[in-house]
Amino acid sequence: MLFKFKSQATSDLIMLEDDARRLLKIMLGDDPVKGIVLAQNLAGVIATLEAAVAQDEATRQSRSEKAQAGVAPADDTPEGQLDPVRLAQRARPMINMLERCRAQDVDMVWGV
Repeated sequence: MLFKFKSQATSDLIMLEDDARRLLKIMLGDDPVKGIVLAQNLAGVIATLEAAVAQDEATRQSRSEKAQAGVAPADDTPEGQLDPVRLAQRARPMINMLERCRAQDVDMVWGV
């Protein structure tokens, strides 16, 4: 299934379901199939998403430094493994869209 994010400020952003749900959970704490981010809430949503990207990058850096030092990761469970594609790569198109929406003071909506 695909998610289509729309606004009057940008062209549509289409994402695969898993990626879209991950970003929505980060941004809103939930992953509704349809919804809206009001223009007045965009700054907070952008900050939340950028904080999650920064945390992901810090985690990756820490694990990289430990691997270079020869320290085995403490959490080898599948839940502890990082996605091979960085959150920054997944989130950048969404952040760009949200920033353009904020600049033009318009809402962002999505649906399946």
